[in-house]
Amino acid sequence: VQLQASGGGLVQAGGSLRLSCAASGFTTENRAIGWFRQAPGKEREFVAAANWSGKMTYYADSVKGRFTISRDNAENTVYLQMNSLKPDDTAVYYCAFLRMWPNTPRDYWGKGTQVTVSS
Repeated sequence: VQLQASGGGLVQAGGSLRLSCAASGFTTENRAIGWFRQAPGKEREFVAAANWSGKMTYYADSVKGRFTISRDNAENTVYLQMNSLKPDDTAVYYCAFLRMWPNTPRDYWGKGTQVTVSS
């Protein structure tokens, strides 16, 4: 049972990346999922969340208008499209099931993916 994030990399400020969160061993259908990130020396913070259908979403103020969360339940995958990236977006990004809507995660973290934005 694992949620694994992928798709990170090095990008210049203003660029874009799309992260994927894939589940193995279980279905993500009917479960709200969120993206979180942790920068060096900082606590993990909420980024975005989608309800089970993907029709309801919620974003941190810092990414609103730049990031878009979506999901494909048939593919058991949740995505985070990140546009207009800034150096402050540099962090390890994780996905997790939500314990409480809209931004409280379950305390189970899979492998994250590093996003580095250069100025």
